[in-house]
Amino acid sequence: MPSQTFLNLKPEKQARIYAALLAEFSAYPLAKAQVARIVKEAQIARGAFYKYFADLNDAYQTLWRRSLHQIHSQEELAGQLAQTPADYTNQVRQFLTTGAQQGLRELLRLHYSTNEAYLGLAAVPTMGPRFNAQTWAVMTLTHQAMKECLMEPDREGAILTRLEQALTALMGGQVHVSGD
Repeated sequence: MPSQTFLNLKPEKQARIYAALLAEFSAYPLAKAQVARIVKEAQIARGAFYKYFADLNDAYQTLWRRSLHQIHSQEELAGQLAQTPADYTNQVRQFLTTGAQQGLRELLRLHYSTNEAYLGLAAVPTMGPRFNAQTWAVMTLTHQAMKECLMEPDREGAILTRLEQALTALMGGQVHVSGD
């Protein structure tokens, strides 16, 4: 969790620091990340980094939470909540394209391939019981397909086709999936 000092920074400075974190953690797994590169890119003192974050793990997890919020809120803010199997598949496809432009695709790839296990997060459930069974299944399949696309980009087309087929079978005639 970032410190209150970080949260009190001007938005422009926070954005510069987030950009530096994204650049570092999109290029290097957490185990090889360096505070020196982050502070140089963010144009802040090394001591300031430690006033904002407890350590690299804290900085990474701060960026990770912010990135997930950013990814999910983009669809919500644009009023593009998925309702059909094709909508879900198109959202994954769109993220795989636009996420690359924002540096998020590589952040997620490194998270799934290295950082998740490094932090011991692989076995932690991410979706609690607040969702009904169908919503949970759709979310789980969608996230798994995205993970597979990130890990095996040469199979992206086949993975997305399989996702849409699975969601069509799961959702049947229903056109909307929502939380409870």
